[in-house]
Amino acid sequence: MSNTPKLFERNLSLGVAAARNLATATVTAVQNTARTPRWLHRLLPWVDVDGGVYRVNRRKVVVAQPGRIVIQFTGDKVQVDPASLRHVPLFAGLETADLEALAAQFVSETHALGEVVATEGGAATKLFVVALGKVELTFAGPHGAANRQALLGQGAFFGEEALIGGAAWTPAAKALTAVTLLSLEKAKAEALAKKSPALNDALASATETRAAAAAQANEFGERVIDLLTVAGGEPTLPATFVDYEEDPREYHLSTIQTILRTHTRVTDLYSNKIDQLREQVRLTVEAVNEWEEWELINNPHFGLLHEVSASHRLPTRSGPPTPDDLDELLSLVWKKPAFFLAHPKAIAAFGRECTRRGVPPPTVNLFGSPFTTWRGVPLIPTDKLLINGKAAAGGGPGTTSILLLRVGEAEQGVVGLQKAGVAGEVEPGLSVRYMGTDQNSIASHLVTRYFSTAVLTTDALASLDNVLVGHYHDYVYPQA
Repeated sequence: MSNTPKLFERNLSLGVAAARNLATATVTAVQNTARTPRWLHRLLPWVDVDGGVYRVNRRKVVVAQPGRIVIQFTGDKVQVDPASLRHVPLFAGLETADLEALAAQFVSETHALGEVVATEGGAATKLFVVALGKVELTFAGPHGAANRQALLGQGAFFGEEALIGGAAWTPAAKALTAVTLLSLEKAKAEALAKKSPALNDALASATETRAAAAAQANEFGERVIDLLTVAGGEPTLPATFVDYEEDPREYHLSTIQTILRTHTRVTDLYSNKIDQLREQVRLTVEAVNEWEEWELINNPHFGLLHEVSASHRLPTRSGPPTPDDLDELLSLVWKKPAFFLAHPKAIAAFGRECTRRGVPPPTVNLFGSPFTTWRGVPLIPTDKLLINGKAAAGGGPGTTSILLLRVGEAEQGVVGLQKAGVAGEVEPGLSVRYMGTDQNSIASHLVTRYFSTAVLTTDALASLDNVLVGHYHDYVYPQA
């Protein structure tokens, strides 16, 4: 057989390789893995803000509400932040020097899982602050069973009646995990009170002050509006008025900006089926919208995670998000709750707990997509609620938070803020403006988004914290 190569090979038709040179490829738009549905942006009602400032007027609060105490960790040392002691109503009016003296008297103590910290009805002797772990407060119900009064996490406190004196009823306190507590003994507080007239007055008049406050304020600390129910006769009607906050909260619109640069050669020569400039703008706008949603949740000044009041923060009872935990959230935001907001892994963890209990949650279709619900309230996924500070769970026990929102101005809920109608607007509140072309033939466009978010009342937003997302159940299946 000859190994001589053939000089000519006759084809019966045009070859594929040559034909491709005459074909026009079908191309797609640039695919963007970082893009998400941004459900929060779709579900929030948006308010157009004139002048860039949104002022939230509320009724005046005449009785300070309990808050969270900040815990400071310095090496192995644990202590309370002195200024945050003002979140204890008893200490709200004290000066900095008195708060620092009180903070120095707190002593750290640890308790094992299941250990009783205080017994029900016992004489309170200490003010406790939870530094690490969880503590459950219970009381005996009418049928003898223990009923939970509160579940306390980091920064919460109990036992302040110990500093007031008198025979105050106290609930039982038990450690649900290994806990570290910071405690202030009554004797130490009384010793400081002898040196501080302000602290002495606060402790001595606490009982009378609380009674007077209860008479003039409702459960939210707002001044009571005096009313009278008349069954007959001509009684003297009460005179009343509604007082407002003198220094209401103001939200200033924040700005996300960038300069998009494109070479004119690229936009002129390579804009065939797909306009290169339009594609650059689309991808940049998507990045702006993704970053905006992150800010709506995590911004330290107006983000939802930082706007939750202390009274509306709950720790999980056992770590994973259970139906009981979400029911507790619903009991806090019970006035027309709109939706839960959670990381997809937190929603998956909740689904596993429902499967474990034999109560698979139903689904509902919104925007053409199925969503898990609980008690009819949808769980909306977002990767902007971080796990251990990251978008995805890494090593170690991953924890996150689940938010529950009521939305809308009419419902005194959560609203998004934006400035619509700006020059060069491509979406409400988002503009792209041409800035000129430089000597290198590079055109610049300024991309700007004005936005913020506001929580109109404290009961419009609640958070379930320390949600464990990596817990799985092992099931025993019957043998075939």
